[in-house]
Amino acid sequence: MNRRVGFFLGAGLTLLLGLLGSYLLSQATPYQEVVKHGPAPEALGNAYLAAEHFLRSQGRTVQRADNLQSLAQLPAAGQMLLVLGSREQMTPKQTERLLAWTRKGGHLLVVAETLWDKEKNSSGDLLLDPLGIQQYMSDELDEGDNDGDSKPETADAAAEDSETPPEPAAPANQEPAAAAEHAKQSDKQASAVDLTQLYLENEDAPAYINFDTDFHLFDSKDLAHAWANSADSTHMLQLSQGDGLLTVVTDSWLWQNSHIGEYDNAWLLWYLTQDREVTLLYRADRDDLFSLLFKHFPEALLALSLLLAASLWAAGRRQGPLRTVPLPQRRQLQEHLRSSADFILRHAGQRHLLQALQRDIQRRARLRHAGFDRLGVAEQWQVLSRMTRLSTSAISQAMRPIAEKRLSASEFTRQVAHLQTLRNVL
Repeated sequence: MNRRVGFFLGAGLTLLLGLLGSYLLSQATPYQEVVKHGPAPEALGNAYLAAEHFLRSQGRTVQRADNLQSLAQLPAAGQMLLVLGSREQMTPKQTERLLAWTRKGGHLLVVAETLWDKEKNSSGDLLLDPLGIQQYMSDELDEGDNDGDSKPETADAAAEDSETPPEPAAPANQEPAAAAEHAKQSDKQASAVDLTQLYLENEDAPAYINFDTDFHLFDSKDLAHAWANSADSTHMLQLSQGDGLLTVVTDSWLWQNSHIGEYDNAWLLWYLTQDREVTLLYRADRDDLFSLLFKHFPEALLALSLLLAASLWAAGRRQGPLRTVPLPQRRQLQEHLRSSADFILRHAGQRHLLQALQRDIQRRARLRHAGFDRLGVAEQWQVLSRMTRLSTSAISQAMRPIAEKRLSASEFTRQVAHLQTLRNVL
């Protein structure tokens, strides 16, 4: 195949591939795909991040606090403090400080965390027990325990334990789409029984908030002036404290990221915080590291303590018998020389000792014969033979180069004897 034919074939193949690519490109249909990566790390670390953004969008000044130490620098007038964290570890002094801040004109919102124990006549809540605010399970209530209907309505806000409006009848000739919408509206009305209804003055329709209907708040001292009820339970109480206001709710999960957009949950947060700056307190206490470990990992602390005690006991034990105290006596020179030789033999080896003897013989020979260093090895052996009157074979056996391999004990002793004999003659 010549060059011209190859050129045409390559051009044709290129054209064919271009046409095929153009056809495939014309047949391709673009589409969009939404990939959900889940919540951002900031949202995962803050369950009330959406509530913060919502309040800021409504013109509220919002700040966060990690502990009650910030309460000392927080003004009471025009401020609302939402205690969203656990109050289990709060001390009586901290509780009194929180109430004192409220009496100065602050608005405090807390969550009723524990149930009322009738046998102990207490719930263990240092904040709510003195105020007579008790929390029960709704299914454990008797008809006489729920006094939400007996409370008068106030001018600001009140809840009514009202029945759901009767379900309107669907027309007989209703189309399928209209029937589905009617059924959807009916389900919404039926579910309103489980929602908390909050009525405001001069408003015809209530606001619906989905508090957890399993819990009920009871005002045993009749101090509350506003409340919010579902069909069977009370979920929010408001009572005055000095110049301030205290709001108690059964739960705050309705303002978390995944629930604040449901029903009128966001509106309730806006209503409670109006005309005030907002501070969100995520931790009402700050335990130190040891307290957290003792609370959550007592077994690990016990094991660590036992390990530390065993380590100290093992370190305190004497390793081996008592050392004998050396007698204050002078050692002999022979013992010192033998110890030094043994040390050199262990660390330097046999070759070093033998070479030291050979160098000493050569040094003595240089003193007795001028120009000994300039002689060859054979001539040096002859000179040593004349000076010592030993045979040349004995001289060569003693002065030969030392091999790298280790000698046996007998060979090493024999070689040392030859060298010592030669040195003693010089």
